[in-house]
Amino acid sequence: MAETAVSFRRRAEQLVAHLPPLLVKAEQVAAIVAQGVHGRRRVGPGETFWQFRRYERGDAATMIDWRASAKSTRLYVRETEWEAAESVWLWADASASMRFGSRLSDTTKLERAQLILMALAVLLVRGDENIALLGTDRRPRTGSAALTRFATRLTHEDGDEPSSLPPLEILPKHAQLVLVGDFLEPLDQLETMIKHFAGSGVIAHLVQVLDPAEETLPYAGRILFDGLESEGIMLASRAEALRSDYVHRLNAHREALARLTRTMGWSFTTHHTDGAPQAALLPLYVDLAGQVT
Repeated sequence: MAETAVSFRRRAEQLVAHLPPLLVKAEQVAAIVAQGVHGRRRVGPGETFWQFRRYERGDAATMIDWRASAKSTRLYVRETEWEAAESVWLWADASASMRFGSRLSDTTKLERAQLILMALAVLLVRGDENIALLGTDRRPRTGSAALTRFATRLTHEDGDEPSSLPPLEILPKHAQLVLVGDFLEPLDQLETMIKHFAGSGVIAHLVQVLDPAEETLPYAGRILFDGLESEGIMLASRAEALRSDYVHRLNAHREALARLTRTMGWSFTTHHTDGAPQAALLPLYVDLAGQVT
């Protein structure tokens, strides 16, 4: 007996119910962006050695380096520079400041950052790209299983407070890196991070996610400001009196960060959480596509 439309829909809904909620939302956003956007251009594999790593289930037997494996009790595979460089490494700031959300938006900065990054992962995997979560994954992967694992790890919170800056890992030359956060740290710390990755030839794309209240400081009267990352407490008797200086300093910080990333050949954009997520996703995906020759 043929399956009815109702039973088919029920079966599909049951399948989707097993996916991480973030992945479901990201699929919806990615579907909007994917319309009219062509896949990234790819180049052929090279032979430049990058690293050995331990053999994992799913690796082809032809990838095993028997000479390296003979020196150990474990099997090792040989990865080339091209395999690593053609992968995209992703990271979202999950520190305390990213949990901020004002009445001007219906989402927190963290939720929006994770959604943008997850939707980008969906788009990349649809284009057969390999993705990895910076600081968590050792090996970039592709496919639906990689997306499910990525969504789970992206939203998982352990006992330690996440850092507001990405881990300074060593990535292969010409690798692609996407960093999403508020990037409100002191400029010298941001510069150290940027120079670390740029120094090895990594091409990065920064997306600054801000709540609209952080852009305009729309408060008036007596306001108690409580820092989310040990900045302390400040009582303002007339919050509106701080607005002009605050906006000036925020713009100066952002302009300096934009100049620094531009010097490295990186892209930098700002996204506000009261806007549509695809407004940040589309130019980000296009920038990534443009880096592949």
